Amino acid sequence: MPPTTVWLVRHALAEGNSGRCCGRSDIPLAPEGLHQARAISENLSRESISHVYASHLSRAVETARILAEPHGVPVRTMEELAEIDFGDLEGLTYEEIERRYPDAFRSWMTEPTQTQFPHGESFSQMRARVLGALKALLSRHRNESIAVVTHAGVIRLLIGEALQIPENQIFRLAQRDGAINRIDYFEHGAVVQLINGASCSDGL
Repeated sequence: MPPTTVWLVRHALAEGNSGRCCGRSDIPLAPEGLHQARAISENLSRESISHVYASHLSRAVETARILAEPHGVPVRTMEELAEIDFGDLEGLTYEEIERRYPDAFRSWMTEPTQTQFPHGESFSQMRARVLGALKALLSRHRNESIAVVTHAGVIRLLIGEALQIPENQIFRLAQRDGAINRIDYFEHGAVVQLINGASCSDGL
């Protein structure tokens, strides 16, 4: 039986999020991000993708709609695929966070998977909702090929889970803007085929 193939795509470059804590902040793609999204779409246009999902945040939805065009399929959004909720830290620069929330900043920098963000999520809360979403998608699209446009934290978590990497090591997995990743899910387990692939016209 063929595997269930999940193309995990990080959204393309967003507007104005450089140097700021950006989890649930709903910001659109930058002009360069639109170019990246078109390159992603071209790279994946020959793949037999039957369904496209995205986080409900604009930067993911915009990227997903461009990706989905060659396949003629709609984009379905899932809030469970959103980035971690940084709570009170949302939208602040890292310097502002260190100054205003020194304890949370210190915890985040040293033990990110053990940090509870003030009025936001913890890693364990994020992990539970993301893995729940993956389980639903794998059940719904058994032996199909689907694309999921989401965020760096979500993708690192899912790749780390597939590779059985300790939680505190997943931040070693690079995820550039517009990164393309692929995981094949077989009956016996997951096989990671691609990590942090470039979204450029030269291919993956």
